[in-house]
Amino acid sequence: MAKPILYAVVISMLLTPAAWTEKKVILPPGEKPGGNWSYGILADGTLYVSGMGGEDAKGKIPATFDSEVQQSLNNIDKVLKAAGMSSADVVSVQVYITDRETFDRMNKVYTSYFKDPRPTRTTVVVAGLVGGGHIEITVTAKKS
Repeated sequence: MAKPILYAVVISMLLTPAAWTEKKVILPPGEKPGGNWSYGILADGTLYVSGMGGEDAKGKIPATFDSEVQQSLNNIDKVLKAAGMSSADVVSVQVYITDRETFDRMNKVYTSYFKDPRPTRTTVVVAGLVGGGHIEITVTAKKS
């Protein structure tokens, strides 16, 4: 009778995500851990990057929107590199902008960063962002 119970326990452990998913925090060199968030989490070979605004290392938002978009992508790039990945490994992108009129400008910078085949993307216009900038981008990446 002990064998069926043992099998049930083993099967239960295999089906429990905690048994086969290990999360690793990804922190770019020179960055300090976020108080209540992580720059990136690597789980099962998939990297989940937190929303990155256009602030530079000193917390300053660039004067132009195009530069802000580029800085946001640079911030994402640091997390990707810290995980041993690049923009080519990104499979999904979510972009949040505060002004619909900036979409074409964002898209121009975006398409210079992400090459074909480009990742899936969702773009949402929002009323405001916590960081005070005009854009926030988050990505999901999987090593090829």
